[in-house]
Amino acid sequence: MDAGCPRLPDTVLFEIFLYLDHADVLSVGLVCQQWRAVARDEFLWKELFYRYYRVSRDVPRHPGAVSWYDEFQRLYDTIPCVEVQALKEHNDQVLHLSFSHSGCLFASCSKDCTVKIWSNDLDISLQHSSNMRPYNWSYTQFSQFNSDDSLLLVSGVFVGPHNSSSGEIAVISMENFTLLSRVRNKPYDVFGCWLNETNLISGNLHRIGRITSCSVLWLNNAFQGIESENVNVVKRLFKIQNLNASTIRTVMVADCSRYDSPDLLLDYEEQLAASSTCPIFDLGSDSEEEEAKPKLPPEPAVQELPDAGGVPAEHGLQQLFDDIMEGRVGPAMTETELETKVAELFVRNRTKPPEPNLLPMDSNSKTKYLIFTTGCLTYSPHQIGIKRILPHQMTTAGPVLGEERRSDEFFDSLDHVIDIHGHIIGMGLSPDHRYLYVNSRAWPRDCVISDPMQPPPIAEEIDLHVFDLKTMKEVKRALRAHRAYTPNEECFFIFLDVSRDFVASGAEDRHGYIWDRHYNICLAKLQHDNVVNSVAFSPVEQELLLTASDDTTIKVWRSPRAVRIRQARRPRPRKLLFSWLMNQKS
Repeated sequence: MDAGCPRLPDTVLFEIFLYLDHADVLSVGLVCQQWRAVARDEFLWKELFYRYYRVSRDVPRHPGAVSWYDEFQRLYDTIPCVEVQALKEHNDQVLHLSFSHSGCLFASCSKDCTVKIWSNDLDISLQHSSNMRPYNWSYTQFSQFNSDDSLLLVSGVFVGPHNSSSGEIAVISMENFTLLSRVRNKPYDVFGCWLNETNLISGNLHRIGRITSCSVLWLNNAFQGIESENVNVVKRLFKIQNLNASTIRTVMVADCSRYDSPDLLLDYEEQLAASSTCPIFDLGSDSEEEEAKPKLPPEPAVQELPDAGGVPAEHGLQQLFDDIMEGRVGPAMTETELETKVAELFVRNRTKPPEPNLLPMDSNSKTKYLIFTTGCLTYSPHQIGIKRILPHQMTTAGPVLGEERRSDEFFDSLDHVIDIHGHIIGMGLSPDHRYLYVNSRAWPRDCVISDPMQPPPIAEEIDLHVFDLKTMKEVKRALRAHRAYTPNEECFFIFLDVSRDFVASGAEDRHGYIWDRHYNICLAKLQHDNVVNSVAFSPVEQELLLTASDDTTIKVWRSPRAVRIRQARRPRPRKLLFSWLMNQKS
């Protein structure tokens, strides 16, 4: 400032600047060196940060942040919230997006029954489109690149005889876009996933009764003849009984070897103390299971299981049959209740025990988890099942039906179950596979399910839960902002994606949403004209995000910083006058 003007003390300037917003603070910092120094004060930007982003003050600064000023700038300038391109090559609802691991390509699936491969250049362009209708597909719904990006798994709905819809998985070569193999997948919302570079996981469903079934998960070799559905190179991984009309859906694989180099640690004490964890069941211990189960009032119409102080389940099953035949069972059980009780007794005596020591103890562990949605009370998915995949199960070599089983090991038990108490509509892993993010629509508190075919009503507000797979516990309070409106029986999957610092999700309210993983705050709403079904971050550039919608478009979003850099790289056209003068000189 001018030499004749008195200088205000820094403390006074600091108090004045506290009344300004961040833009005004940056402006007054241009006045003079003193004001610039105060305008860059760490305590000032800490106050501005908590006030502007409405973060709880017990949440510490991001562990990778250098200063509060830089952290404010990171959240303000690196969120992919600027629409730079709209892709309109699909002519029906776009259901799913997936990037290759290199970030050079991405795939999109749609109700128009095509899977399209896009080149992620400065301007995104269509590279290839495969129409799956000649293979009797109704539509494509999911895709995933294998670890070296040489193969693409595409999942869709296959319309079989008598209009009985089930799923099918196709494997496409990225070298010449040829179809390498097809695998049946039932139910279709198992989706399928890669276990390693050349083996993928699919599902099958066998009905045992009206509300009882058996889900079988298969390991398939990707390199099979296209017409060889009956002679697939496969191996059975797991066979799991389903009760009360539930089935296994939405399979994915988590690699435990990535845990000890996490992208971001979320379990700081302040946030953990404020979180409300969901009940977590360890199926390896009956006592822990009983302690973790929510206390629900007894269902008067359901016959209690016989419990004769340690009597084997097979004796209990025989006793139940004898009681029914001799009229000693009361009150009368419905057909559905009877089927459920018989299935529960049978599975107790015919299930292989869970694997001991589920949590990896060795930092170099090559353990992998198979993660999927399931349930035990009704057909809507309300639990997350976790099953450890052993080393000998990671190849199709060996017997087709897997290792030999004893007569009392007809089914496989789950190694771990997480109860969500709501309808699960989406799951995604963090890049380091340490954290599992789950979209769910909550059931009413203390609701009781008396009929498995009539699940409770679900909330319109979507909860985004976060679970640490290293401890199997919920580590943050649920994220909220997005909404869904379809009723329980019509509820569909809304895909989410996780980058190093952000998590994004679609929603039925015509927006995509972005949250910061560390601060648990919603940073951006990305508008579409209809339901947003899927989102996908570039794995090499988290400032690039794609969103797919029922409005048939794929929108490309970049951060304000990335937009400025792109514009600076583009050559500016010469002005006409300047060009004319240059031509005159020549």
